[in-house]
Amino acid sequence: MRLLVGVLAIAVLLSIAAFAHGTTSGLQQDISKGTGAAPDLMIKFAGLASSIAILLVPVAFAIERLIKRDGLRIADGVLAAVLAHGVTLATDLWVAQGAPGSIQDALTRPSPGDIHALTDPVHGYLAPVIAYMTAVGMSRRPRWRVVLWVVLLLDAFAMLVTGYTTPFSIILTVLIGWTVAYGTLYAVGSPNVRPTGQTLLAGLRHVGFHPVSAAREEAHEGATENGDRGRRYFVTLEDGPPLDVTIVDREQQAQGFFYRVWRRLTLRGITTGRSLQSLRQALEQEALLAYAAIAAGANAPKLIATSELGPDAVMLVYEHTGGRSLDSVPDEEITDGLLRDTWHQVQALQSRRIAHRRLTSDAILVDRSGTVILTDLRGGEIASGDLILRMDIAQLLATLGLRVGAERAVASAVGVLGPDAIADCLPLLQPIALSRTTRSTLRKLGRERSEREREAVLEASRRAKQARLDEASLAESSPVEESTPTERATERTPSSKRVAERITPPSAKTSAKVERQAEKAERQAEKKAIDEALDEAREEDLLTQIRHQVLRIRPQAPVEPARLERVKPRTLVSFIAGAIGAYFLLSQLTHIEFGTLFDQAEWGWVAAAVLFSALSYFAAAMSLLGFVPERVPFLRTVAAQVAGSFVKIVAPAAVGGVALNTRFLQRAGVRPGLAVASVGASQLFGLGAHIMMLLTFGYLTGTEKTPSLSPSRTVIAGLLTVAVLVLVVTSIPFLRKFVVTRVRSLFAGVVPRMLDVLQRPQKLITGIGGMLLLTACFVMCLDASIRAFGDESTTLSLASVAVVFLAGNALGSAAPTPGGVGAVEATLTVGLIAVGLPKEVAAPAVLLYRLLTLWVPVLPGWLFFNHLSRRGSL
Repeated sequence: MRLLVGVLAIAVLLSIAAFAHGTTSGLQQDISKGTGAAPDLMIKFAGLASSIAILLVPVAFAIERLIKRDGLRIADGVLAAVLAHGVTLATDLWVAQGAPGSIQDALTRPSPGDIHALTDPVHGYLAPVIAYMTAVGMSRRPRWRVVLWVVLLLDAFAMLVTGYTTPFSIILTVLIGWTVAYGTLYAVGSPNVRPTGQTLLAGLRHVGFHPVSAAREEAHEGATENGDRGRRYFVTLEDGPPLDVTIVDREQQAQGFFYRVWRRLTLRGITTGRSLQSLRQALEQEALLAYAAIAAGANAPKLIATSELGPDAVMLVYEHTGGRSLDSVPDEEITDGLLRDTWHQVQALQSRRIAHRRLTSDAILVDRSGTVILTDLRGGEIASGDLILRMDIAQLLATLGLRVGAERAVASAVGVLGPDAIADCLPLLQPIALSRTTRSTLRKLGRERSEREREAVLEASRRAKQARLDEASLAESSPVEESTPTERATERTPSSKRVAERITPPSAKTSAKVERQAEKAERQAEKKAIDEALDEAREEDLLTQIRHQVLRIRPQAPVEPARLERVKPRTLVSFIAGAIGAYFLLSQLTHIEFGTLFDQAEWGWVAAAVLFSALSYFAAAMSLLGFVPERVPFLRTVAAQVAGSFVKIVAPAAVGGVALNTRFLQRAGVRPGLAVASVGASQLFGLGAHIMMLLTFGYLTGTEKTPSLSPSRTVIAGLLTVAVLVLVVTSIPFLRKFVVTRVRSLFAGVVPRMLDVLQRPQKLITGIGGMLLLTACFVMCLDASIRAFGDESTTLSLASVAVVFLAGNALGSAAPTPGGVGAVEATLTVGLIAVGLPKEVAAPAVLLYRLLTLWVPVLPGWLFFNHLSRRGSL
């Protein structure tokens, strides 16, 4: 991570130097003025001291490491220094010969001794020293760290004052040394900071014990969340009972660091202290919690000694407890008395405001006598607030519920803590408040439950289909009355034939109506059977079962979940997406002279373009709802289409719109499979309509074969890549089966969905009409944009504008950029020029069109997106 941060910082620094020339020169002048007022004596002292220290400090640290037999670190430092020197030489050569002038100005200046020469862009002696100091670990030693920073600051001050460097050169030198050092450590590996067995035994002897052997205890299965709790050893002594020893080193502390940081950023006041502690702080916290738990009367391991094991590890010595963790105890041995004893231990902790914070199965031990012992107190807190204490209760309810069920878990908790305490924890009984392992187990059980429900629905559907087939075969096997010869003769007479002609059409219509009603009844019966099967197979999750058990005891208990999340992942994604959209918008608008552009525009046509752009969202809602037989609110669908204008700016238009509409239909009550089928049917009809309109308008204007409308090399390369991937997938049986299975499961309902829509003419007319209206709105918006900047001599026919729009829209959907940025603008501009529009009119017209249809709706789209998300519609 530090290597990546260093590379990113170098890239940012060079970008600032390249694009912010005024800022860099102004900063350099300000620093020169400020340092120019320094006394000459201070300048000479700083230069002399830094020149001596820059050489002596690394040598002194190397001698200190060699005395302690840590030569590997010295070797790492020397290697890092050599590599840093090579990087500085390469950087100097690049800046002198190939870098832009702005970067040269930021990193160099005329040399004070020779105005025709320039100073070095990177200091060839300072970067290797920084790389060496970082690689050997001087920054982890407090005293050496102070010396290191004093030397660096003195050297930078002396170089800046005497005019031999620039501020950006100093920063780049430090970053190169720092980055090369961590790159070297990443490549060759860092020294192993784990204490050896001999170190452990020596540490025990140092605190007065006489160990014989030490055996590492294996971590409990599923204890991934508590990977930072230390390594545990079972130690036998010459004269006394065995010991449990926990060793915590820097490697153990690093485990789960990013998860803890994420929890700290996203949750409100329920995180476990600091995300990163020193070893001394970790030792003191665990010792404090151990003593506090014993003083509170809880059964916890007794801490009898602590010690450091060198600079990178600490040791905590406990009396041996033995026993098994709760997750390894058989179900028949988990009695009600054992459950009550567990709650009594938690009650003892909470009576002194001590929070455990890790009440999972592997933190609850049961010894040979059946006594419950609480371990893993290192992550706990003293003087905890009510929120944290209630979280412990909710966590233990979930932990015990996974083993013995909701009813027994709640009953044992109520018997010890009382119904009020258990009722107060209901708002915290939500996945985000539980431990990582518990959430993982609940998700696994949820997937199994969903699979059982799916199997039940499929079985009900199969039974319904088989019942219809049995009824059909039964009807076919029933005898049919044959007509008599007299009747057949009568049917052959002319008069009877005319009568039959008059009677047959009404009977045929009646028969078709009866068949439609029968089919509708069959579908309703099948749907009812599936819904009944789903209701029968639906199972409540564990947390819901616990809530119901508590509500039986306290019906007035609060059930609204407490708001624990500070930042939701959806909010973070929305923020990142908005930043990406703003970047694309600014990159498109930086080189436009808006003053001249607005002076040339005819605002009447601009208003018309705005009107057509706004009308397109109503047309998009019609084109979607036309393929959804279920009832969905129209205005809410329009709002979803406006929200889609925000989504497509951060994802390809062909992907973001499909995902958003599918999600919207699901939230509107349409089953997931049917929602996907409806959106797929809409996309399929839209593709066919798009191709037909492109061919039709192209034939009318005679521009369907215009070379200027051919796709770019990027699109051709993308299509060829897709073609090659399709050939590869179809040629490999495993991949072919995988893709076919996924596609079939995704679009299996598209054709039946289209058949359902075909049986409803009003829906079909709405869908097709919405597609045609949507295309017409975009064409009219583009035409109005052209008229806003042109005159009568530059107007185009609507057919020509339609061809250009359809071609540009097709390329925009195929382009991998968000919203087709770049591809659509280029295609529309080239296409308008190809059909006879002057470049002076085509460029601003396309810009206005894209502003109205892509960029201006981004802010309203973001507002609607958040509004619909809060209301649960997305």
